[in-house]
Amino acid sequence: MTAASSQPAFALSELPQSAGGILRVATYNIHKGVQGLGPARRLEIHNLGLAIEQLDADIVCLQEVRRSNRREAAYFERWPRVPQAQYLAPEGYEAIYHTNAYTRHGEHGNALLTRWPVLSSQHEDISDHRFEQRGLLHARVLVQGREVHTVVVHLGLVPGSRVRQVAQLQRYIRREVPDDTPLVVAGDFNDWGNQLAQMLAGFGLIEFSGARDAPRPLTYPSRLPVARLDHVYARGLHPLSLTVPRGRIWWRMSDHLPLIAEFRL
Repeated sequence: MTAASSQPAFALSELPQSAGGILRVATYNIHKGVQGLGPARRLEIHNLGLAIEQLDADIVCLQEVRRSNRREAAYFERWPRVPQAQYLAPEGYEAIYHTNAYTRHGEHGNALLTRWPVLSSQHEDISDHRFEQRGLLHARVLVQGREVHTVVVHLGLVPGSRVRQVAQLQRYIRREVPDDTPLVVAGDFNDWGNQLAQMLAGFGLIEFSGARDAPRPLTYPSRLPVARLDHVYARGLHPLSLTVPRGRIWWRMSDHLPLIAEFRL
């Protein structure tokens, strides 16, 4: 059996701080709470719990979250006794989870953690073929008295699949989200060339772009990021910033870095 890695010392100064009237949304692919392969793999779920708390986000959108895994639970001595979404939720946050994929040893999917009340939540299967099980998680969150729809996605690895999944997302939004209600869509888009941005902009979803000479907030791979596979798009909200925390402690916990977006309510 293998114990969890040592507790990190997070530098709060490295993270942007939220303020009144600001909606802060983070998205993070947590790689199922385990890093590495075979006997050298290590349990990072405890460190991820500390990290998510330090993000201080109003809404946290998570991908590759395990509800259960019998093999890993038997291997790791400190495997949490509750599902990962519940374990990772900071004190006072509500955790919403839905399974996307069923595997030989368990199941995993998307989760949403929020410090604001959840009015309702639902799931839709957006699998494009039988080799990849994918889904979207949709929650209505009451933020400072204002309803904000949030959709967590994890799109497929095949370019054509991603295009069809965005088209399915568009149909879902048209059906389930009123046009005059703020909407956030966040997650791992697996979009290597930012090719989906134009499709998303076609139905009103945009992402903070910043100054042309500003460094791009890259998220993958976490050790030496060269691409941004993770995105936070919004409609009906004014984007203010888009940042990625840096440092060795962040790339140890997952193959992705978290992405933090701020909007003015």
